[in-house]
Amino acid sequence: MPLTVATPTLSVRSRARFNWVDSFLLALRVAAVVIIAVGLVGSIVNFTQGEGPTATAWLDLVISGLAQGAMYGLIALGYSMVYGVLGFINFAHGEVFMAGAMTGFFVASYFFDSGLWASNFVVAIILVILAGMLASIIVAVTVEKIAYRPLRNAPRLIPLITSIGISFFLQYSAAGLFGVANKSFPQPPASLSRKISILGLFDIEGTKLLVIVLALVSMAGLYLFVERTKTGRAMRAVAEDKEIAGLMGVNVDRTIVTTFAVGGAMAGIAGILWALLFRGVSFDTGFLPGIKAFTAAVLGGIGNLVGAMLGGILLGLFEGVGPLLILGGLGVPGVSQLKDVVAFTALVLVLVFKPSGLLGERLSSEDRA
Repeated sequence: MPLTVATPTLSVRSRARFNWVDSFLLALRVAAVVIIAVGLVGSIVNFTQGEGPTATAWLDLVISGLAQGAMYGLIALGYSMVYGVLGFINFAHGEVFMAGAMTGFFVASYFFDSGLWASNFVVAIILVILAGMLASIIVAVTVEKIAYRPLRNAPRLIPLITSIGISFFLQYSAAGLFGVANKSFPQPPASLSRKISILGLFDIEGTKLLVIVLALVSMAGLYLFVERTKTGRAMRAVAEDKEIAGLMGVNVDRTIVTTFAVGGAMAGIAGILWALLFRGVSFDTGFLPGIKAFTAAVLGGIGNLVGAMLGGILLGLFEGVGPLLILGGLGVPGVSQLKDVVAFTALVLVLVFKPSGLLGERLSSEDRA
């Protein structure tokens, strides 16, 4: 009697489940495309009929979205850099951003009272940015040394939970030290509040132009630092494989501290720009921008620095333009209150179409294994 070998086959239930999941994702993609297309067409029809925002109002929304998105991108860089070298999300990074904004408030208020804010704003804002960067660097490096370094060889879930605890600790420490009331950042000089013509094509508020320019310069500086300097090469080597980098002579501990410091510096700059743009600082200032920046990092591709920058800018644009452009075209009321819904929905849709983010993830050899 010939021997027969049983070959494993998928059960009917497993095949059905697999098909249901694929069908659901396909239906979600089709529904998203249809809703976005209908919303866009509706907005175009409303605009041609003279309804809804004017062309100038649309331009203001785009500029506001770019300014806000540039700040998200700066914060998202810290998430991506820490993920690259340690492989976990530092949810306390939003409070690093808050520390820079809060420090900037006190330094700016001192300069405002002393008259330097009005008499020499350029010097004052440079000193405020440096103070915010220093405060954020100190907080980021301290958190790494006290909270994360002892857990470096622990399962990843442990430092992840620790980062959430550190986030709440820093929030309520700031509330205890400085109070829970919202603090008003000094008003920039009148020259920054006026509209500035750009090549005679459009006008942009001086504060928003300053925020966009400083954010883009900071992003470009960080990119050149990581790509062109010896320290940047060490950071990329540690992100790729810590053990091999150590064998090649890279000081892994010092490189990780440098990564936290550089990410903290970017968050400090973002904190000052946020305070300049929105002129409000409180103990929980970093919570929602931190979540949004994490969203931006995932949107662009976690661990990818260029992706974090791109994700932040796109997220800001989604928030600024998306509610009116899509939901307004569909006739949804109160769209200005739905910007957070639009932002997180955009993340879900991007991940449905491309799970690794727009530019793809940058994973270490351990993560790829």
